[in-house]
Amino acid sequence: MLAQLINDVVNIWEKYSSLYFSGMLNTIILALVSTILGCLIGFGCGIIQTIPTYKNDNILKKGFVFLLKAIIRIYVEVFRGTPMVLQAVFIYYGLSYFTNNMVNFSNVWSCAIFVVSINTGAYMTETVRGGILSIDKGQSEGAKAIGMNHFQTMLHVVFPQTLRNILPQIGNNYIINIKDTSVMFIISFTELFAVHKSIAGATFQFFPSATIEMIAYLTLTLISSLLLRLWERNLTTEKSYQLASLDQLTATSGILNSPYKGSIFDERHIETDKGEK
Repeated sequence: MLAQLINDVVNIWEKYSSLYFSGMLNTIILALVSTILGCLIGFGCGIIQTIPTYKNDNILKKGFVFLLKAIIRIYVEVFRGTPMVLQAVFIYYGLSYFTNNMVNFSNVWSCAIFVVSINTGAYMTETVRGGILSIDKGQSEGAKAIGMNHFQTMLHVVFPQTLRNILPQIGNNYIINIKDTSVMFIISFTELFAVHKSIAGATFQFFPSATIEMIAYLTLTLISSLLLRLWERNLTTEKSYQLASLDQLTATSGILNSPYKGSIFDERHIETDKGEK
C-alpha cells in the first residue's frame, strides 16, 4: 500500500507540479501581504485602546475616545468570534446581496486580502494592547515628563519595545495565515488548497493529492519558522544587549535584557561596574 501511495504521489506531482507551485506562491503572497496589513490594523487599534483619559479632560474627548474604543472592541469580538470562512462568504457575497450589486469586490484577490487582513488585525489588536501594557509605566511617565504627548510616547518610547516583545506572535500569526488561507477557496480564490481540490476532482485520487498538500504546507511553515527565528535572533545581537549594572535605577530605564546575562561575558561587565565605583 505504501509503495502504491508513493507511486500515485509521484505521478500526480510530475503531472501537476506547476499547479501546486502556483498555489503555493498565491498562498505565500496572500499570507504575507495580509499579515503586514493586519499588523498595521492591529497596531493602530491597539494604540487607540491604550489612549488614557483623565478627569479634567474635555467631555467631547472622553466621549470620542470611548466611542472609538467601543467600535474597536466590537470589531475585535466579531472577527475573533466567527470563522474566517463565514467572514469571506458574508463579505464577498453579502456586499453584493445587500447593495443589489452596487458594492462588491472586483476580484477575489482584493476580497481575500481584505478578509485575511481584518481577521489578522482583530487578533493583533489584542496582542499589541497586551504588549503596550507590558511595558513599564515609568517609561510613559518619563516621556510625558519631558513633554511628549501620547502619540510621541507610543512612537518613540513604547512602540519599539512592544514590537520586539510581540515579534514571536507576529510570526505565529503569519504561519497561521499560511494555513488559514485555505478557506479562501470558498470564494474561488486559487490558493494551495483550491489546487488540491481541483486536482483531486480531476484524478479521483484524493488521498495522494492530500499527501502532497500536507507536505507542501509543512514545508512552507517550517521554512517560515526558520526565517522568523533568524530574524528574531538578529534583533538580539551583541549590539543591542544590556550591560549588567548594580545601579538601582537601571530597572526603571527599561533597557532590553542581555542575551549574555549570566554568562562569563556578563560577569566581566559587573566587575567593570564595581571597579568604576
